[in-house]
Amino acid sequence: MKLNQEAQLLGRGFYWQDLHVGEKFRTYRRTVTEADLVNFISTIGMLEAVFIDAAFEHAALSNRPVPAMLTSGLIEGMLCQTMVQGTGLALLEMSIKAFKPVVVNDAIHGVVEVVEVRPTSKNNRAVFASRVDVFNQEDVNVLTYDVKRMLAGRPD
Repeated sequence: MKLNQEAQLLGRGFYWQDLHVGEKFRTYRRTVTEADLVNFISTIGMLEAVFIDAAFEHAALSNRPVPAMLTSGLIEGMLCQTMVQGTGLALLEMSIKAFKPVVVNDAIHGVVEVVEVRPTSKNNRAVFASRVDVFNQEDVNVLTYDVKRMLAGRPD
């Protein structure tokens, strides 16, 4: 069976020409699970007592906190599957500010605001800057990060 070149591809991200400063996009909500926490901290070796011991006596929270990098990583995963799928060329820069803890069983979503779209001089690509605000199930802003990416342009 031949691939139908006439059919429009589903799931492709935005080309840089499709994005405009001030536009906002919202991800779906996603519940952070115990498995997310265990897999993340085990993979990167972040085996701090506060993350591996549910009864850690010096913990600031009674719930299972998750690292801020996991929270941003989950949102980035949703953006990779939607906003930049097939058009993202590189993550160039990221800065993160955590405001409130995210714990296992919180449901998070992100709101992306386009801050800058700056075409480069080569290869039909642009630097795309955005601010991503992450909210929990109570619509409390738990984390914000600024990110710059290289995005592809529409094929000629």
